[in-house]
Amino acid sequence: MPRAHKKSGKTVNDAVREICLSFPEAEEYLSHGSPNFRVRKGKTYATYVVNHHGDGRIALWLNSPDGAQGHYTQAEPKHFFVPPYVGPRGWLGVNLDQGISWKRVATLVREAYEKIAPAELIARIGKTIEIEPPKGKLRAEQVDPMQSTKGQRVLKGMRRICLALPETQEAKQFGSPVWKAGKKTFAQAYCYDGVLRVAFWVGIYGQGLLTADERYEIPPYMGHNGWIALDVSNRCDWKEIRSLALQSYQHFALKRMLLKLES
Repeated sequence: MPRAHKKSGKTVNDAVREICLSFPEAEEYLSHGSPNFRVRKGKTYATYVVNHHGDGRIALWLNSPDGAQGHYTQAEPKHFFVPPYVGPRGWLGVNLDQGISWKRVATLVREAYEKIAPAELIARIGKTIEIEPPKGKLRAEQVDPMQSTKGQRVLKGMRRICLALPETQEAKQFGSPVWKAGKKTFAQAYCYDGVLRVAFWVGIYGQGLLTADERYEIPPYMGHNGWIALDVSNRCDWKEIRSLALQSYQHFALKRMLLKLES
């Protein structure tokens, strides 16, 4: 029978892994920046997501049995929700920081595992794991990396540069701060896989020139439209960033904005 494990300073991150990796031939892999848990390199039964697109949640998305999503979300909306992307397939979202018991979390994860695991592995599970609940909470910067000292420094610098341009404003897009010229985004700051980056439009040709520098990469989703992302985790060359911001702004700005800029 699995015993409750004690670990000093255990956080929600530790508790999630302790439960999700307690099942036979379970393994963790990274997908879209979030830890996922699957059986034998096969189907995924759980995804651990923190602050997905700025929603503020610390949650598990579970490949739960049919009917579980509707039952739990209607009965206990404080603890359960319909997650994005996988929700239409019946997955269940579980809030981990709203008082739900970790014994119950382990049971729910087991149900998700059993939905997709081969019968031979299910037979080997035994009693559901019981863990020592986490004592340490995630720090603000662990939930939102932009709240870290580095993140705040990057935000301050980006605001100073971007908001000095005519008719610009700061907004949120998929949970990350962006800066707009009128209605069009010309700059953004975000953190992915623990790396702080700022992004701008430079065009396809510009991408080819800049990616020779290892600090630059073509970002997913928007890279095909000519965007580039610059790693600013270790240092910020604000002269370089100002040049990138200005080029991107000029690409998206309306004529009247460009006239204001020239004057």
